[in-house]
Amino acid sequence: MNPDLFRLSPGMYFAPVVDWLNTNFHPFFEGVTKLIETVLGFLESALLYPPAYVVIFAAVLLVALLVNVKSAVVTALALAFCFLAGLWPASMQTLALVTVSVTVSVLIAFPIGVLASRYKRLEIAIRPLLDIMQTVPPWVYLIPAVMIFSLGSVPAIIATIIYGVPPMLRLTTLAFNQVPKDLLELGQATGAPPRWILLKIEVPSAMPTLLVGLNQCILLSLAMVVLAGLVGAGGLGAEVTRGLTRMEMGLGLRAGLAIVAIAILLDRLSKGALQRSTRSPAKSA
Repeated sequence: MNPDLFRLSPGMYFAPVVDWLNTNFHPFFEGVTKLIETVLGFLESALLYPPAYVVIFAAVLLVALLVNVKSAVVTALALAFCFLAGLWPASMQTLALVTVSVTVSVLIAFPIGVLASRYKRLEIAIRPLLDIMQTVPPWVYLIPAVMIFSLGSVPAIIATIIYGVPPMLRLTTLAFNQVPKDLLELGQATGAPPRWILLKIEVPSAMPTLLVGLNQCILLSLAMVVLAGLVGAGGLGAEVTRGLTRMEMGLGLRAGLAIVAIAILLDRLSKGALQRSTRSPAKSA
């Protein structure tokens, strides 16, 4: 008996689908590629065109004014380390890549999570899909992304978005499910419109859990940075890959610590900005 008859090979079915997509939706994929490259290139140019000390000073000043002084100190230390480690261009490329990936992940996950908290059938329907997305090894996402978008930063961002959506979506749904019912009933009793209830009651109440989801999305996106270096995305992931292939421990360690610095920076900035924006509507109300 031929054992190949009982061997399951998903690639036999998946490869023709990818070929069909490339043949029939090439203009769409090309448009997505140009859009992502344009946005990413703009962010990278904005971060790399001025001298490093100008960017650091401007970032610290803006964070101090818009967030708080503690976050400004963290910003100064993180960016100064990236500069002193000799990894400033790679760090700015990684910062731009993660910023785009996390922003798109949140824009996708947040509205779906809100809808899932309101419609239980939708939550039940997407739960198996989220389980699969979080169980599949992250580097697997790079394979179809590269097959469709070729090498470069675009497949890295696409794979990072796919990897970052599930935790944000799950925790968004959980956050809105945990909003106290008496607060919702109070808002409805006052005759407030659904939009007002969402922005003034539900979002502030759900903010602690939403911050956890955002934190997880940022950390998972940064975890993909190293894998993204394998497909030519550049940034700190490429430096880690270079240190591994050349057996240069110093380069790999510096790039790894720079990734940690970027992670701490984004975590503190996101928490500080969201907490400040939450307090502002509460004071105005």
